[in-house]
Amino acid sequence: MTAPQPLQGLRVVEFTHMVMGPTCGMVLADLGAEVIKVEPIDGEGTRRLLGAGAGFFPMFNRNKKSIGIDLKQPEGAAVARKLAASADVVAENFKPGALKKFGLDHASLAATNPRLVYCSHKGFLPGPYEHRTALDEVVQMMGGLAYMTGRPGDPLRAGTSVNDIMGGLFGAIGVLGALIQRGITGKGMEVQSALFENNVFLMGQHMLQFAMTGRHPQPMPARDNPWAVYDVFTVKDGEQIFLAAVSDAQFATFCSVLGFDDLKADPALATNNQRVALRPQLLATLRERLARRSAAELSDIFERAGLPFAPIRKPEDLYDDPHLQATGGLADVQLPDDDGRTVKTTLFPITMDGERLGVRLQPPRFGAHTDELLRGLGYADDRIEDLKNRALVA
Repeated sequence: MTAPQPLQGLRVVEFTHMVMGPTCGMVLADLGAEVIKVEPIDGEGTRRLLGAGAGFFPMFNRNKKSIGIDLKQPEGAAVARKLAASADVVAENFKPGALKKFGLDHASLAATNPRLVYCSHKGFLPGPYEHRTALDEVVQMMGGLAYMTGRPGDPLRAGTSVNDIMGGLFGAIGVLGALIQRGITGKGMEVQSALFENNVFLMGQHMLQFAMTGRHPQPMPARDNPWAVYDVFTVKDGEQIFLAAVSDAQFATFCSVLGFDDLKADPALATNNQRVALRPQLLATLRERLARRSAAELSDIFERAGLPFAPIRKPEDLYDDPHLQATGGLADVQLPDDDGRTVKTTLFPITMDGERLGVRLQPPRFGAHTDELLRGLGYADDRIEDLKNRALVA
C-alpha cells in the first residue's frame, strides 16, 4: 500500500461488538494502527447476523486481528488484562460497569498504564439515562431524528446505522485528540462517546431554528422549503430524479436548458422568495412537463448545465457507480466465512496525501491471530495449547 499510515506502530485493543465500537476501531485501523479485536469465546455475534445485519462484520472489522478470550473465566480475564496492558488505546462498548469485574475498566488499566487512552462507547453519557439500554432506533426516536425523517405523525428511523457509525467516528476523533495530548503531557485519558448525545448533536440545527424563530421545525417531508425547485420528480417510465435550482441564476438556467421560457419570463417567478410563495403551483407545472423526459436525459442536461441533480438509487446500484470505480472508492474484501468469497466494500471517505486508505488485512476469521498475539505477550506454545484446550482462548 502507498497510502499514509499515520497511526502505524500504535496498538489498539478493542472489546467491542455490533457497529459503534467496531467503527471506532476500523477508523484507527484504516489509519494504520494495529487493532486487535477481542471476541467472546464463540466469536462476536455479528459474524452470525442475517438480514440487515449481514454486512456488519465485514464492513466494520477490516484491517483488524482477531483473538477469542473467555473473559468470564479468571485465567481468560488475566490474558485479556495482559493484552490490554500492551495497548496504547483500549476501546469498548459494553454497558456501564460491565468490564470492571474483569479488571478491564479505565481505572484498573490506567493504574498500571497511565499513558493509556481508553475509549468508551455508550448509549448515553453519564447522567440520568446512562443505565438505559440504547439502540440506534431508540435514540433516533427520543432524539428527534425519527420525527424529522418521517412524515407528520409517522416517525421513521434513518435508513442506515447513523448514530452507531457516527458514535464510532466521534470516539475515534476523541482518541486522536487524547493521543496528541498524551504526546504533550505523557498521560492518557478516558474518552466517552454516546449514541444519544451524537443524535442530539445532529438535531442542533433544528433546535436552533426553533430557538431563533419560535416556530416548530416540521418533519423533512413537510418542511418549509427555502427553495421552490428542490424536490424529487417522477419522470418517464416511472423513474425518479431529484432536481434543484437554489438561486435566481440557477432557476434562469433551469428554465433555459429545459425550454421553459415562459416560466423564465414570468415576473411572478422572478425571485426565489416569489417562487417559494407559489411553490405548489410551480411544482405541479414542472411535474406535468418533466413527466415526458427520461431520468437519463435530465441527468445529462443538468450535468452539462452545472445544475444540482441526483438519480434515485438503491444501495446495490452504487457498485456500478462510475465515480466510485474511477476514484478507488470501493475495495475487495474476502468474507471471513467458510467460502471466503471476495466482495466489494466501501473505504473510509477521505484521502491522505492523495491516496485512499485501503484494506491491509482482510476481515479476520475468528481467532486467526490468537497464537501470534499470545506469543507476542510471552506465552510459550505449550501454554497456548493448554489455554485453547481449556477453552480459555480460541
